[in-house]
Amino acid sequence: MNNAESAADTVFQLGPLAISNTVVTTWGVMLVFMVLILSLRFSSQSSPLHNLLEAVVVAIEGAIAEVLPAASVRRVLPFVASLWLFVLVANLVGLIPELHAPTRDLSATAALAVLVFGSTHWFGIRDCGWRQHFRHYAEPSIILLPFHIISEFTRTLALAIRLFGNIMSLEMAALLVLLIAGFLVPVPLLMLHVIEAVVQAYIFGMLALIYIAGALEPGESDTSAIPEE
Repeated sequence: MNNAESAADTVFQLGPLAISNTVVTTWGVMLVFMVLILSLRFSSQSSPLHNLLEAVVVAIEGAIAEVLPAASVRRVLPFVASLWLFVLVANLVGLIPELHAPTRDLSATAALAVLVFGSTHWFGIRDCGWRQHFRHYAEPSIILLPFHIISEFTRTLALAIRLFGNIMSLEMAALLVLLIAGFLVPVPLLMLHVIEAVVQAYIFGMLALIYIAGALEPGESDTSAIPEE
């Protein structure tokens, strides 16, 4: 448990580049997803794994459909589903002995938040054009432009800190109970860890979805004014 003191200890060096345990664990999570995708590709469509993941995707698609208009669901689904599943698995990695969740490292959650920030503008520009997308920052008055810009950065910062703080405190609480009570008593706490990991992944993905919906809203309201390409 010595490594628990740091969320980003260096595992090895690649020349001047230090590879931390956060990077290694993140690569491990991505490798798991790659293996899973390859397994699905070569498995039959009636396999239990295929049916399970299909049910998960359908559930995520339904959640997206409750926030976005039907025309935008399919465009946003790959990104939001990948984000949701990655954050969920990354949160649960902390349950594995000697491993830490990548999301307990602020640099990892900041990278995810920046990804959400960039995707929000990507979907907004793709849906209604860059002129219409950025015009709504000056509505209803140009005086509000600085406040809209500040809010973009503050909500991105809040998104990163919220996930980092919750997962860090969750792992620290679990570690303290393990040190004090041993390995048999805190089984209910581990279940709480699972529930909290799921909740935090859901909140992160839902906030990202709401931000994307806000970027698409100007285009949806003025759809008739946008020429067809």
